[in-house]
Amino acid sequence: MRDWTGKRYWIVGASAGLGREVAREISKRGAEVVLSARDGAALEVLADELPGRATVVPMDVADADSVAAAAGAVGAADGLVYLAGVYWPMPAGDFDGEKAAMMLDINLTGAARVLGHVLPEMVARDAGHIVFTGSLSGFRGLPRASGYGASKAGMMSLAETLYADLRGSGVDVQLVNPGFVKSRLTEKNDFAMPFIMEPEAAARLFVEHMEGRDFARNFPRGFAAVFRLSQFLPDWLYYRLFR
Repeated sequence: MRDWTGKRYWIVGASAGLGREVAREISKRGAEVVLSARDGAALEVLADELPGRATVVPMDVADADSVAAAAGAVGAADGLVYLAGVYWPMPAGDFDGEKAAMMLDINLTGAARVLGHVLPEMVARDAGHIVFTGSLSGFRGLPRASGYGASKAGMMSLAETLYADLRGSGVDVQLVNPGFVKSRLTEKNDFAMPFIMEPEAAARLFVEHMEGRDFARNFPRGFAAVFRLSQFLPDWLYYRLFR
């Protein structure tokens, strides 16, 4: 089990949905939290509701200057949890380059911007904890997921590579791949979302994974197994099943 007492976690994407509930779970466990997102007002409301110490540092992960200023205000942190994300369903026939670029920028490149300020310091002191949020949609290409699926596949690859590099060091790297979680993002979908979870339940699984030392966790378990197994299907069968 991880010792949360006296630890300081920077939670990026904490203003709503899964990020908001992950902040609650971490605060309940005794860690100090630093809350970041673009919506400073929502972060202030959350900070007032949390049982432990909380600091609000508004930040736009798509803006390098904003990230640098926020990182300077946060200072050294024991942990970083990256949950920032945007989403639009996007079939190829209605491809929107601006929205696709925004998904890639916020969901993936934004993490690189933040890491640039956090990771070198953790490596230098050989201590830290980094948690990335992937998605079951990142395992293999899905219909209507242009932009989002690519951003999550990239995030998963980033986490895997850092884990390979830092395994055995004092810097822990973990990856969480949720399925559908009720939020402002999933409200945009007009299709069936099997096993969709409430953000509170998803956050409990998320932080339970953080308490251990395993690298990755995919949930809900049965639904996640479908995506994992899909990686072994030949193309002709996979695209027929998932069309």
